[in-house]
Formats: sequence, structure tokens, C-alpha cells
Amino acid sequence: MRFTQCWAMLMLAAAAAAHAMAAPAGEQAMTLETASSAVHGSLRLPAGEGKAPAVLIVAGSGPTDRDGNSAMLPGRNDSLRMLADALAQAGFASLRYDKRGIGASKAAMPDEAQLRFDTYVEDAAAWIAKLKADPRFTSVAVIGHSEGALIGMLAAERAGAAAYVSLAGVAESPGAVLRKQLAGKLPPPLAADNERILASLEQGKPVAEVPPALMAFYRPSVQPYMLSWMKYVPTARIAALRMPVLIVQGTTDIQVGVEQAQALKAARPDAQLVIIAGMNHVLKAVAADVPNPVASYGDPSLPLHPQLMPAIVGFLKKSQP
Repeated sequence: MRFTQCWAMLMLAAAAAAHAMAAPAGEQAMTLETASSAVHGSLRLPAGEGKAPAVLIVAGSGPTDRDGNSAMLPGRNDSLRMLADALAQAGFASLRYDKRGIGASKAAMPDEAQLRFDTYVEDAAAWIAKLKADPRFTSVAVIGHSEGALIGMLAAERAGAAAYVSLAGVAESPGAVLRKQLAGKLPPPLAADNERILASLEQGKPVAEVPPALMAFYRPSVQPYMLSWMKYVPTARIAALRMPVLIVQGTTDIQVGVEQAQALKAARPDAQLVIIAGMNHVLKAVAADVPNPVASYGDPSLPLHPQLMPAIVGFLKKSQP
């Protein structure tokens, strides 16, 4: 074994050990074996003995780890760890995990050109199957946050979860989301190129000619991932679910607007919709006029919004098979 491989294995072991030392009582390490390498997670168990319902928690987009913290932002918010703790207090087990390429699962990331959106969905579905096969658990629900809402939605459908919760999930297609994100930020010639590329990808066709200024978004090695992602429209997928659905959205979320939750509800009329006044994207209580709303993304002292867990726990208890 080469020195670099040994060093990488030591670093992964050290990261896993550090996470285990920081883990609360009742938390266990779990792994999902894949063709490339293991995906690592944390199983949080409620107090007491006997069987319990379980929940898979799927983190959001980018380099976001199992606890809800992003490598792109300073500090920690620990939102998903807090969610797991609150679920345990309510009698639910939960599993949250580092996606491929993130945290302890860094080695599981394939070459960028080989990665597909479905890879994340398959991982989540495999976690659901693993929990369903565990005799300690009576049922398995899924909670997906941000981009994890779509991943969790698709995995819940594929693996037959008992219930599904969307936290700050979008309703629009990936192409529509990208158009909004780049609207007004590109000069007219680049905006035209952006539309040409997006339209082609939405039709399932890769694009050979990409201007250098847009390579960060549409480089050839990332286009296969985008093609696999763009075929999924959240409103269509949530309508196809055959399980109870809860849609939760905060009013001070600067990344996802309330209209997205309302559109998901319109696509799935029997879903329960909960709009939480003053809850931001990382599930904390933050006022609309706070000078620096992103500061809360790196403040672990802020608790979850007090209205969040009653809504989730009430739904999950009502949805037990």
C-alpha cells in the first residue's frame, strides 16, 4: 500500500474517532458499503429498551456534513445533529450520514465525470433498506433538507419508506432553480449562452461549447451529473409518493421561499403544510430584519426553532403504520 493511501486511511480513521468522541450517549457509528468505499453515518438511539421507529435524515447540497454544517461556511450550526437529538427525546431513532466526498465519506466520491445525482439517491435508498432490515426498528421515515429533500423524496419512493418530510425543499425543476440563481448576474452574451446550455441539458443533450466564464457551472466533467439531476421535477415526484407527506418551510429562509412549499403542497394536496414564521434555512429562529442572516449558519448556540419539532414529531407519530 502506498504512503499516500496509508495517510488517507489514517486521516479517515482520525476523523471517525473524533466524531465518535464528540458523539452523545446513544449514538453509534454505522457504515454503508459501496463499490468505491464506505459511506459513514451516525445512528442516534432513543433512551430505553424495545423497538423504536427510525428516521433517515438526508443533508442538503454542497459540502454539507451529517450534522448540517458546510465546509464553505465558517463555524457550525449543528442543525441536523440537533434534529437527531430532538427525535431521540421524542422516542425516534435516526440515522444521518456524510454524503460521498464529505467528511468521513470523502473516499467514497467517484471521479467527477462518473458521479450521478442518482448515486446519492441510491445511497439514501440503501440506508432505508438497511434500517428496514434492522429488527430494532418498527418503521422507517425520511426527512430531507434542502437538496436532500429531493434525494430523500426519490429514495423514500424507491425503498418504500413509511412517511416523508420535506424541510426547505424546492418545488421547481433544477433548470428553473439555476435560472433564478443566475438571473441578473451575467452580462447579456453570457446570459444567452447560459440559456442555450440549460435548454440543451434539460433536453438530455450534453453541450460541447461552453464559454470559459461558465465552465465552473457546466464543465464537461460535471454535465453527466447535471443531466441525471435535471430529469427530476420535485412537484412531479412528490405527487407520486404513496405515503404520508409533511412539507415544512420557514419564512426567513433566504435560500428557499415559501412559494416553493406552497407549490409542493399544490402538487400533493393531501400533504400537511407547515409554514413557520421566523425560521431560516438552517432551521433556527432568525428575524427577517437581522443585519447578517448568514451569521446564524455558524452559530451552534442557536437552538432549533421551537415550532419545528412539535410539527415533525406530531406528523411522524400520526404516520406510524
